[in-house]
Amino acid sequence: MRSPWFSKLSLIFGLRLPHSWLLLCVICVLALIAILGSTSSTFDSVTNTPVPDIYSNYRRLKEQAAVDYLELRTLSLGASRQKELGLCGKERENFVPCYNVSANLLAGFKDGEELDRHCEVSRPRQWCLVRPPKDYKIPLRWPAGRDVIWSGNVMLTKDQFLSSGSMTKRLMLLEENQIAFQSEDGLVFDGVKDYSRQIAEMIGLGSDSEFLQAGVRTVLDIGCGFGSFGAHLVSLKLMAVCIAAYQATGSQVQLALERGLPAIIGNFNSRKLPYPSLSFDMVHCAQCGINWDEKDGMLLIEVDRLLKPGGYFVLTSPMSKPHGSALNSKRRNIVTVMEALTEKICWNLLAQQEETFVWQKTVDVNCYKSRKQDTPPLCNDGHDASPYYQPLVACITGTTSKRWIPIQKMSLGFHLNSAELQVHEVQPEDFFEDLQVWGSALRNYWSLLTPLIFSDHPKRPGDEDPLPPYNMIRNVMDMNAHYGGLNAAFLEEKKSVWVMNVVPVWAHNTLPLILDRGFAGVLHDWCEPFPTYPRTYDMLHANGLLSHLSSERCRMMDLLLEMDRILRPEGWIVLSDKLGAIEMARALATQIHWEARVIDLQNGSDQRLLVCQKPFVRK
Repeated sequence: MRSPWFSKLSLIFGLRLPHSWLLLCVICVLALIAILGSTSSTFDSVTNTPVPDIYSNYRRLKEQAAVDYLELRTLSLGASRQKELGLCGKERENFVPCYNVSANLLAGFKDGEELDRHCEVSRPRQWCLVRPPKDYKIPLRWPAGRDVIWSGNVMLTKDQFLSSGSMTKRLMLLEENQIAFQSEDGLVFDGVKDYSRQIAEMIGLGSDSEFLQAGVRTVLDIGCGFGSFGAHLVSLKLMAVCIAAYQATGSQVQLALERGLPAIIGNFNSRKLPYPSLSFDMVHCAQCGINWDEKDGMLLIEVDRLLKPGGYFVLTSPMSKPHGSALNSKRRNIVTVMEALTEKICWNLLAQQEETFVWQKTVDVNCYKSRKQDTPPLCNDGHDASPYYQPLVACITGTTSKRWIPIQKMSLGFHLNSAELQVHEVQPEDFFEDLQVWGSALRNYWSLLTPLIFSDHPKRPGDEDPLPPYNMIRNVMDMNAHYGGLNAAFLEEKKSVWVMNVVPVWAHNTLPLILDRGFAGVLHDWCEPFPTYPRTYDMLHANGLLSHLSSERCRMMDLLLEMDRILRPEGWIVLSDKLGAIEMARALATQIHWEARVIDLQNGSDQRLLVCQKPFVRK
């Protein structure tokens, strides 16, 4: 028996409607309601304090109905399926934007400035995916990956490796397609442990295990070579960040990151590094190739800007080694110049042993007022407010900062006390709420990723059976770090990762607080490429970053392609944002071959999570 409403339809249309037609109409009406009732794609502003999220019901999104809804939503936004992006040419396998020396020379840069970062003269970005080298392999898991890397993953060739004159390179093991940085008995080559102990003794410590107690937690390692010194400092629970100039071949930064060590491209040449004043407890330079006596000492003044009160500058250089009377005399003159320069900026030469010098920056602000008139002047207040690749200056900064606190008096852990938080104008309630929020968020992130990371992994053709865990997560980047809460959560959970905490230039500058917690961090403009090589991070995280792009000069696709460039194959992306931003990112993720999943946080808000994995595209 037919229902009354079906009879009415028959009378209206004058025909007997097939049941299949009627069912199709009902489905179309429901789909239209879903589209019209969906949330607007307008991006809302980013909140500073994240809200605790619950991800317990995320598995329901595996259902096909949810997938169908998201496909309809993508169509309603006008982002219909577009052609997937192709691979870039082989010449871009190790390409780093903004470091094109030829283009910089054509633009008129000289006297070393052509080696600096110049995004303004870079070519328009090409929308393509940076391919891995032919012999690329997934890095070994930590800590094995610290000591053994695949030679095909870095630009350093075997011939370059073997032909190097340094003792470290000659003594490293080189077996077929691997480079090993430790001997079979686990001892670090080239006397790194003895060297570290020597530095500790020169600053008055019994051993390098006392660095932390002496206030040395963060070290900027300039020109870090193959990262042996940084790897040793990491084993002592110090945060050692390698910084080195861009190199077309044999990059120190690329090698350090491949080993799972913090590193970033940067030059001591004509511009400030993207760090605020008073950032590091120690700056280290071992044959780093910088002539510190040039440019009227401005490079040394930049080190002074970066050093915290009571911090140390360690310089190991062959400048005092005799190689003939004339050359020896020249090197003695350089030492004399260095002694004069360091005295002018209130550094005290603590000790000299053979080729190693250790200076300590004063903790007494009054020292600068009692200097002679021919010394570098003090900078005006606010001069260092925005150090994002600004030109170097010949004045002393940081002396009027509230952060002028000797390193020996700072907290040893990452939980800053109330007085230290007050210096950063942060309320203790907000700070500790941030800790709790990100502790909960990380546990939920890990519950999402663990089944994928540690689940059965299919054997790849031509590969040996992999050993668990199959996907190493060691290098993590938090692209909008706020207080560094995600970094703190990783430490609380005792995860063996390190985090590059990025503070966007448009956000409230919390980088001083992050650095005072003993974390790695940097300022960055996300409308520009990040200063690193391709395939150098295992996991990228961003909270609220996508929404901000609606008011910026850059496009979301540019950002996602940059993320794809710096992410390793089989690496992970975790994006937390508003529904509109997440759905647009999901639509774009399909164009760049990411496997993407949208997760409803089930907290009553329009906040969503997008979890993606970059595939390993083999040529």
